[in-house]
Amino acid sequence: MSLNTQLVRSLKAPARPVWEEPPSKVGITAKSGFLALCCLGVLGPLWIVIVTSLSPKPVIDRVGGLVVIPQGITFVNYTELLSGGQVSRAIMVSVGVTLTGTVFSMAVSVLAAYGLSRPGSLGHRLFLVIMMATMFFGAGLIPTYLLVQSLGLTDTYLSLILPSAVSVFNILVLRAFFMGISPELTESARIDGAGDLRILLTIIMPLSRAVLAVISLFYAVGYWSAWFNASIYLSDQDMMPLQNVLIQLVQKNTANPTGLQQAVRTGQLSALGLQMAVMVLALIPVAVASPFVQRHFKKGMLTGAVKG
Repeated sequence: MSLNTQLVRSLKAPARPVWEEPPSKVGITAKSGFLALCCLGVLGPLWIVIVTSLSPKPVIDRVGGLVVIPQGITFVNYTELLSGGQVSRAIMVSVGVTLTGTVFSMAVSVLAAYGLSRPGSLGHRLFLVIMMATMFFGAGLIPTYLLVQSLGLTDTYLSLILPSAVSVFNILVLRAFFMGISPELTESARIDGAGDLRILLTIIMPLSRAVLAVISLFYAVGYWSAWFNASIYLSDQDMMPLQNVLIQLVQKNTANPTGLQQAVRTGQLSALGLQMAVMVLALIPVAVASPFVQRHFKKGMLTGAVKG
């Protein structure tokens, strides 16, 4: 084949797709700039909240609102909030509800997902259809409230856990991951005399640590951030979780739920600084737990969804 023929064929060959071409310097610069703007949009408000919560009251008054550039640091807002009162009690309530609710929700979700992932289990298709129907159709707020009231759960901490204890979406993700595990492992365990519970505890769950970590984080963040159930099922202010106390602090014309109203009126503390401090306290658990689970997201969440 002559050189001219090869040149003609190369010219007639279709061009490579855009996504297979090496990125240009302009493209890399544009992507870097866009990602920097996204990070700034996320970290900027967080920085302002933290700086304002650590700023002395004269600085907040001089600025006239949120503080962007630190002009002195004080921990008086945090010490006063954590020295006792409703905020400290609300933190304990939120921690207790989050830990208890996450353990209970994971136990129910894992058992349900394992049962639905076994092809030979009795009525698993019917139960799967019924559970999926609840993702699209709900009874509504009033029937749900009447059910909780009839069960005697109002003004109890169980009302913060049971009405939202199970997520069908999370069960489907767990089911998809369990179905992706090699059936030869479970069959060999059955031949050795292992039952379903032992297979789940010794084979399925150790192989599913990634997806279990991700789903646990989903449940924990949901319980920690929840406020609606407490607002309709609880009437005792001493039982309110942290998110509801935060709402009361941020809302205008609302009495200070922390017992610090006198200090705010006399000018010892800044109401805005207290609000930002409570926001930081509410963000700390999620910010601390997320990096430890982040590495499991790709393997746990995406793999389970694709295999389903």
